[in-house]
Amino acid sequence: MFQTARSTKVFQDVVAQIEEAILSGRIPAGETLPSERELKAMFGVSRPTLREALRVLEEKGLIEIRLGTGGGPVVRRPDARRVAESLGLLIRSQRVALEHLAEFREGIEGRVAAQAALRRSASDVARLRELLAQARSCLEAGPGRREEFLEADKRIHLAIADATGNPIYQSVLASVHENIHRYYERFLSMAAPELRENYEDLEALVAAVAAGDAEEARRIAAGHVTRFNARMQARAASAGRTRRPRTDRPKARTGAALPAPRLEEPRP
Repeated sequence: MFQTARSTKVFQDVVAQIEEAILSGRIPAGETLPSERELKAMFGVSRPTLREALRVLEEKGLIEIRLGTGGGPVVRRPDARRVAESLGLLIRSQRVALEHLAEFREGIEGRVAAQAALRRSASDVARLRELLAQARSCLEAGPGRREEFLEADKRIHLAIADATGNPIYQSVLASVHENIHRYYERFLSMAAPELRENYEDLEALVAAVAAGDAEEARRIAAGHVTRFNARMQARAASAGRTRRPRTDRPKARTGAALPAPRLEEPRP
């Protein structure tokens, strides 16, 4: 199954061989790797070297070390959650500035909305309308339910990402939206007029996605993100907390980009 390890750092060769076997499907998810004794013999390595390799594979999310009788290193199915978790840690460590998040969202959320409009299913549309009704209820209840409104707002954006069927969009945007609220609290006024404006954007966006209008969904999402990001950055700049002001940058062209693709029918 494996060859004697030959790398200068032998554990890296062990990692590379097991990783390739997992990613190629030769060792399927749920299967337990050979015993420690067998792996040591296959690779020709010591116990500490093998254990270091297994530790690295576990950190990568490719295996899970299970203890007890019948335990051992069990192969896991790779998924995008690891990327999202790492991104979340990066944001929370404050190595990602508001400017970085704003730039990322301006570049991606319009495209995500357009793809959602093309790929949405009937259940996706029903979910979006349910979340929109929750947002409206919070809005009508007044400022006391501001946090609930922002939660509904986040869930609408994530439901749109889910409707694309693309796990990278889903995971990365989930991490961004889970961690951007600390900037909302600092730099975004959410008095009644702003909440109303936000809701009206969401209402128009859900309608465009439900109708399968990719270009309109892209336009609304991009405009919404650009407008609210500009407000946050203006407040942040006045507080002297941004890495650098964005006034030297050209404004985003909200009317460009994604050509209107052929409309696909909703999935059943």
